[in-house]
Amino acid sequence: MAENCTHDCSSCSADCSSRDLRVPANALSSIKQVIAVVSGKGGVGKSTVTASLAAAMAKRGKKVAVLDADITGPSIPTAFGIHERATGSDQGIDPAVTKGGIKLMSLNLLSANETDPVIWRGPVIAGVVTQFWQEVVWGDIDYMFVDMPPGTGDVPLTVFQSLPVDGAVVITSPQDLVSMIVSKAVNMAKMMDIPVLGLVENYSYFQCPDCGKRHAIFGESRIDQVAAELEVPVLAKLPIDPAWAAAFDAGGIEDFPSEAMTRLAEELES
Repeated sequence: MAENCTHDCSSCSADCSSRDLRVPANALSSIKQVIAVVSGKGGVGKSTVTASLAAAMAKRGKKVAVLDADITGPSIPTAFGIHERATGSDQGIDPAVTKGGIKLMSLNLLSANETDPVIWRGPVIAGVVTQFWQEVVWGDIDYMFVDMPPGTGDVPLTVFQSLPVDGAVVITSPQDLVSMIVSKAVNMAKMMDIPVLGLVENYSYFQCPDCGKRHAIFGESRIDQVAAELEVPVLAKLPIDPAWAAAFDAGGIEDFPSEAMTRLAEELES
């Protein structure tokens, strides 16, 4: 720490261990736990897990919010069947609220058309994420889930630096490259001093509805070995479930019963 430190890191060029780049939330917000849901690559069902986990936590009586930080590929409102534009006042932006009471904010709720592409450079995209944190009137929240974009780029860096993230859940799938991909996501979190709460393997298997036999469609799982190497727990192994995907696409994720998500919510709460 510099000798005459004012604790205002925004205008300081000193390189010190006490440097804090976190930004305050909206004055009318009180958020107890912030959990980032991350993945090393796209296409692993990260947003589906985020939405389902939020729904499961809300069913446990918790006040839940989802901040959709996947700015160029926002899908969280779709999962909950919300397509109206967000409103606001002098106090800030009002989040959308699902029928189950979950509060949401996503760029899709601010765009004129949901299909409009986001053609912005990284710093602008990262700035929108911090605006969601600072300008949305979240109110009292027990758990906020941040749906991160895949990879280790500008937005994950901004979230880890700017928001008081309590832990990260890493979503992956059973593929040969899983070790390298998961390692990147886990190591980034560790480098940013973010606790890795555990790994969730999606598309782990398909269970035949007729005979009950499990089939490893994407290859045999190596998640236990990878988790042991990285010294993080495996939180869940989720099956391929067409009905689950259909519920997400139809905006009915809150109505879809999932014992696996209930167990995962219990695990995070314990």
